[in-house]
Amino acid sequence: MRDRLRTVVRGVVALSAAGLVAAGLTACGEEDGPGLNGTLPGAGASSQELAMLAWIAGMNERHPDVLVSYDPVGSGSGREMFLNEATAFAGSDAAMEPEELERGRERCNGGSVIELPLYISPIAVAYNLPGLGSEHLNLDPETLAKIFNGDITAWDDPAIAEHNPDAELPSMDIVPVNRSDDSGTTENFTEYLAEAGGDAWPHEPSETWPISGTQSGAQTNGVVQTLQAAEGTIAYVDAAQVPEDAGTVAVQVGDEYVPYSSEAAARVVDVSEPAEGATDLRLTIDLARDTTESGVYPIVLVSYTIACSRYESEQDAQNLTAFLRYVASPEGQQLAADPTVAGSAPISDDLRERVYGAIDQIGVAR
Repeated sequence: MRDRLRTVVRGVVALSAAGLVAAGLTACGEEDGPGLNGTLPGAGASSQELAMLAWIAGMNERHPDVLVSYDPVGSGSGREMFLNEATAFAGSDAAMEPEELERGRERCNGGSVIELPLYISPIAVAYNLPGLGSEHLNLDPETLAKIFNGDITAWDDPAIAEHNPDAELPSMDIVPVNRSDDSGTTENFTEYLAEAGGDAWPHEPSETWPISGTQSGAQTNGVVQTLQAAEGTIAYVDAAQVPEDAGTVAVQVGDEYVPYSSEAAARVVDVSEPAEGATDLRLTIDLARDTTESGVYPIVLVSYTIACSRYESEQDAQNLTAFLRYVASPEGQQLAADPTVAGSAPISDDLRERVYGAIDQIGVAR
């Protein structure tokens, strides 16, 4: 994983520099003006780690005197650090809960919490099986739910074989792997299982894995390590960090099986509605997990960048405005979407305009 991160950093610097040259930009910035400086700490979802590396490198090219940092401690911890004013912004694979929004009013100096869907990525269901390599296994939502609930325990179970008549499935125990920490990735995955898997998943969506005694790993890196450590394992993981030698599941949507891709992930956002309580500052989305639309991959996380509409420091407000506008820009989104970086799905032009509208409301408390 560390080698992958170093490769990403080198690639990002080259891609970002090339983008600046092509656009005729200077390090002083595109539209934000010169003179930005200081620190801008963030923390949160580990799913965003590779994309954040890209965005931080791109921001550094434009504003070298602004030191942006991001600690991938997980969504729950990142939101808590933000609410405790340990960071200026957070990354979260789940929208804030009502009680967090209430705390956010005080943290935001009487302003509002801002939630921006700036990282869209498929959640891959990856497995480690001998002889199958990196092929796709086809699974319907009910079978997938039964696997992670512990009701289907062998890889050659008839329910799996029914969807994969040509696969040589091993007579081997299935070992589901989950996140051990509170995770927005877990919440997004369990939302999918609950909405698409029906009665096969008898648990409420949650950031905390609802079954005890399971194999698990802390943060995305820990899940990947556990997946790779033993044959027969299956795990849910941000698609950008799937091991190269792992196989992945193509999920049944309507009458077809859809493998993960950034294009298929972006389509589920297009067919989804705003979440209950969404505003012009909180651009939260109610993902259509049980869609039957063709070409849609519904196991998707929309990771939000969380900020305040009011900061005590004018420096924080200006730095964050510049950083968020860069992240939301076509250049920033394409940088993270590069397969050698994070392979995420760029936001649409319509969503970008609404994101810019929210960012433009960031200011200083009076």
